Amino acid sequence: MDNGYKIAVAQKHDISDWMKLVKIVKDNFPGLVIDQYRETLNKNIDRQSAICVRHQNEIVGILLFSIEQQCLSCMAIHPDHRKKGLASALIGKMISLFPKDSEIWVTTFRKNDPNGDAPRALYKKLGFVEDELVIEFGYPCQKFVLKRV
Repeated sequence: MDNGYKIAVAQKHDISDWMKLVKIVKDNFPGLVIDQYRETLNKNIDRQSAICVRHQNEIVGILLFSIEQQCLSCMAIHPDHRKKGLASALIGKMISLFPKDSEIWVTTFRKNDPNGDAPRALYKKLGFVEDELVIEFGYPCQKFVLKRV
């Protein structure tokens, strides 16, 4: 990455800065329980399935994924750093860590939910296709799938 942005697999010393971003964007994640999320983050760091983007000394982008479940579990970009290609860079880095023939899925907001406009457009731009409608944490969502061959 350029323009002072650096992407890397997260380490234990990143947890505090990572959680600062989570608290800023928490309203975009229905059902988020901060303490449970911190536990999940710790596990993902141990598995090397947590990626972050730093700008200067601040974490401005985060992504959790699971190779075992073949999914992107959580991604967020700081509001002041959106529309700079950070989400695409995070997803690109994640995809590079998956086996070549993986089918990677993610859930996001449904079509007519205004919260879903940006993420849905991003996933489609990156080759994900719409899949089944689901409910996550009591909230209506839609699954998107990226089939790699």
